[in-house]
Amino acid sequence: MLRQERTMDGNQAAAHVAYAYSEIAAIYPITPSSPMAEYADEWALQGRKNIFGHPLSISEMQSEAGAAGAVHGALIAGTLAVTFTASQGLLLMLPNLYRIAGELLPGVFHIASRTIAAHALSIFGDHSDIYACRQTGAAIFAESSVQEVMDLSPAVHLSAIEGRLPFLNFFDGFRTSHELHKIKVWDYDTLNEMLDRKLVERFRENALHPRHGKMMGSAQNPDIFFQAREAANPFYDALPEIVERALAKINERLGTSYGLFDYYGAEDAVHVIIAMGSVCETIREYLDAFPEKKYGLICVHLYRPFSARHLLDAIPSSVEQISVLDRTKEPGSPGEPLYLDVLAALKEGGRENIALFSGRYGLSSKDTTPGQIAAVYENHTKKRFTLGITDDVTHLSLDIPSLPSTAPEDMISCKFWGLGGDGTVSATKNIVKIVGDHTPLKVQGYFEYDSKKSRGLTISHLRFGKSPIRSAYLVHQSDFTACCNPVYLHKYDMTSEIKEGGAFLINCPYKENELEQFLPDSVKGQLAAKHIRLFLIDAIGIGKEIGLNNKISTLLQAAFFGASGILPREQAIDFMKKAARKSYGSKGEKIIKMNDQAIERGFDQVQQITVPEGWKRFSNSPLRVDNPLLPDRPEVLSYVKNIQQPVTDQRGNSLPVSAFGPYADGSFPSGSSAHERRNVATEVPVWKPENCIQCNRCSFVCPHAVIRPAVMTAAEKAKAPQGMQSLPMTGMTDYSFSITISQTDCTGCGSCTGTCPGKQGQKALEMCPVHQHQETQQYFDYGKSLPEKRDAAEKFKTNTVKGSQFLRPLLEFSGACAGCGETPYVKLLTQLFGPKMYIANATGCTSIWGNSSPSTAYTVNQEGFGPAWSNSLFEDAAEFGYGMLLAKEVLSRYDQTDENLVQWVIGGDGWAYDIGFGGLDHILASGKNINILVLNTEVYSNTGGQASKATPTGSTAKFASGGKSTRKKNLAAMAMTYGNVYVAQTAMGADYSHTVKTICEAAAYPGPSLVIAYATCIAHGIRAGMGSSQQEEKKAVEAGYFHLFRYNPSLKEQGKNPFMLDSKEPVLDYETFLEGEIRYDVLKRQHPKQAQKLFAEASRQAKEQFQYLKKLEALMAPRTISGVVR
Repeated sequence: MLRQERTMDGNQAAAHVAYAYSEIAAIYPITPSSPMAEYADEWALQGRKNIFGHPLSISEMQSEAGAAGAVHGALIAGTLAVTFTASQGLLLMLPNLYRIAGELLPGVFHIASRTIAAHALSIFGDHSDIYACRQTGAAIFAESSVQEVMDLSPAVHLSAIEGRLPFLNFFDGFRTSHELHKIKVWDYDTLNEMLDRKLVERFRENALHPRHGKMMGSAQNPDIFFQAREAANPFYDALPEIVERALAKINERLGTSYGLFDYYGAEDAVHVIIAMGSVCETIREYLDAFPEKKYGLICVHLYRPFSARHLLDAIPSSVEQISVLDRTKEPGSPGEPLYLDVLAALKEGGRENIALFSGRYGLSSKDTTPGQIAAVYENHTKKRFTLGITDDVTHLSLDIPSLPSTAPEDMISCKFWGLGGDGTVSATKNIVKIVGDHTPLKVQGYFEYDSKKSRGLTISHLRFGKSPIRSAYLVHQSDFTACCNPVYLHKYDMTSEIKEGGAFLINCPYKENELEQFLPDSVKGQLAAKHIRLFLIDAIGIGKEIGLNNKISTLLQAAFFGASGILPREQAIDFMKKAARKSYGSKGEKIIKMNDQAIERGFDQVQQITVPEGWKRFSNSPLRVDNPLLPDRPEVLSYVKNIQQPVTDQRGNSLPVSAFGPYADGSFPSGSSAHERRNVATEVPVWKPENCIQCNRCSFVCPHAVIRPAVMTAAEKAKAPQGMQSLPMTGMTDYSFSITISQTDCTGCGSCTGTCPGKQGQKALEMCPVHQHQETQQYFDYGKSLPEKRDAAEKFKTNTVKGSQFLRPLLEFSGACAGCGETPYVKLLTQLFGPKMYIANATGCTSIWGNSSPSTAYTVNQEGFGPAWSNSLFEDAAEFGYGMLLAKEVLSRYDQTDENLVQWVIGGDGWAYDIGFGGLDHILASGKNINILVLNTEVYSNTGGQASKATPTGSTAKFASGGKSTRKKNLAAMAMTYGNVYVAQTAMGADYSHTVKTICEAAAYPGPSLVIAYATCIAHGIRAGMGSSQQEEKKAVEAGYFHLFRYNPSLKEQGKNPFMLDSKEPVLDYETFLEGEIRYDVLKRQHPKQAQKLFAEASRQAKEQFQYLKKLEALMAPRTISGVVR
């Protein structure tokens, strides 16, 4: 059967099939499965029809538990329902999975499998979530590649309907879910043809309906429960053959030979690996490279029910040894799950003569290479082993032999080292799609990220070739490497991985005659010794000229095509322009024209440089000289030296198990981010003291705490580094005042310069190229080393903007996005309460920028005191914080805790308005003295910008691409109904003083407090850029889009009005504000009639809300009756 070829990832492949066979989808975002739901939402908006002739009905729920409940309800009522999830989300679905399986309902759960949080959270992939579902009664089916996801997902849907059982259809998170591949795609006519409609009718006839005269969901007693449970056995006994029949339909149409267990390798194999998931592709590549070896692979597809008979049939009679690979860890078990299943099958099947070995591999997406596969086949002594790590504690790891490349000879491998947010990943995805869709070459794209929200390291791994690509592992030897940030040349050993005669593209502002001075000696040496072709482009410079600034994805994409010659110029430019129009069409013609210009200039201005022969003299030069660490606590220095620095330098995979002995419980010392010094900014602020009014606003709004006031005594000023400027301190003449900037930690957002009032129209801060002001770092380091001047803070009052900034921030140099709207609030919290605060943090952006390995952004003061921070789960932050509070109360009985400790709970709107609302409500109702800060970005920021119940009417977001039609949840009003909860809304950029006052009042209130803080986010698409975050927050309040108020119940006891409306009448047109953010403007461009309707409704709601708040203020004003205030 001839099928269309398209370039897509595993998530899109699964969504393509799921959409066809489903009528209802109940969804909730979680990495890495969210794109499946996003694709389905977009297709439904476009009117795509499933095989039943209707668009899929999609509903976003408040949590995965809610999504599973909705799927259960949809199934029991007779519709085919689907959902998409992973990890913790799948665990929340377990109770419903038991019910759905017990009630013989054909639901399908598509899973991009992901690690379950244990000692730490991980968004990356393994099978721990899948294995946690083994006893639910759901069938479990695995795929090992993007093509298999497309080919085999129909078998899951067909088997669920015929077998009357739910299925978990899983593939590896990220490695398969996000891997781009050119694959052959099912058309919906063929999918429809394979479905037996009589089975669908049988399902509907058996559904719960008033006409069917039956009930479900009973409570049963010991006399019958057991028997009724056993009555389902025939369904499980029949399922393997049902799946086989579904696979036969697929094989008949595709000419394939898919089975429940697929054998690959030598017919007379003596050693076979049994595994499931993407590692099977790597094993197949290894077997193809060494066909003379008597090795084989059994790739598991149907894992539950586990058919021992089918497994035994797949094992060649010649086999003497089997090694089972499990991508999970079950502490305390005699073996991992797949191993135990195989062990039982061999025992019961009379194949006990086969030596059985068990290996653990790939936890949290740990790379599994052909060399590791060779180690498995060569291992005949370690019955239990681990792969890919060095275990020098329990000595389970296998030594990895050196191995020649197992990839096909025609394969071209590329590697792009990018900076998170610079567009490198977007550029490389477009490269893969252009080559895949417009040439006969096979393609693969895999994208490696660290956990920084932005400005972290990204590495894109691209492969092209005529032969099938089965390399489910990272590129380690490249034909083409691009360095998209010149700082990386001094940090990462990129050139050692480039093949002899390969190509190296550097994005930098330097000319050919400056390279001798600019390039590290080790890079020069390898370029010359390996005859590497060198190319340069100044993408940042060109981007500024065009108006794209640091959005250089199109330029890098064009430079690749210009340097690689993989496509002729005219073809490449034409394909790139079409791709750019598709990607940026919603952003307006101006953006499209700028990208068109970038494509032409990027292609034509990439320059090949002749590498001097004389550079060979540097071939033995080391890459880096480790800089001495800053003075710090011994435990921090030990951690930085032994863990953080190797991880930062891309050497984390080589760390042995023993290195983590002190950190086995997941704890790391606070404050290590100060040693990271990422050097990611191209421009940094420079202080001009002659224009400074010493207001400290720049420090107040800085998202990363890189700009701070330094207060110096005369003696301290005398010891200051030469060139450090200062002013006599206003109001405290014994001190000198200076503004210091850590240019090595700055992200270059410009929030400080936008906020600076300056003097007579002249700013006291100016953004300048970072390389022109290297000397400023020593001024910051000196200022930070000085004792905190609490007298200065108290002089200007700690509850003011100026005074608070003389207190040391205990959140610094986080991984948040440049211009982040969240971190300034939390940084302020740490300045006001840091040495005595507990923080229970919900999972989300705040937990990721707050504590992502390897650096810890929360720190301690000079006495060693700082926030006691931890994260439990997404859904239980309020309860988690409540538990901390209860512990504090109990421990106070033993004098083990300070009674002045303050409990804060921090999270985003996805947590507070949706998944964690039940717990939040319960804690607010408790009456306990607990403080809650909700950072309201109006979307699920961490998972990619999906709609939450805080998303306003008319806003576009993922899961609401046609504009949200429902009203924003009024969380503050709900909380105020209790009467004894302090409730406030604030927006820092609108009123700095209001924010400080609100937070201080909340902490002082002797009961539960809830502060909802409006926070800008990259998901908003602010047209003025994230450097204008504070100004955008001000506009939101001025337009009446967001309202400031405080409700303080303690004022009632004083005879005062407890409710204070702090917003004024709107002075900015509502729709003018909306037009400044792409999340609204895109709806106006793509669906103008819908936008007009929704914007008008949103404006009406905003005005209605303001009038409601005014009436509330009047209603709560104390009234005097007969001289008595009531």
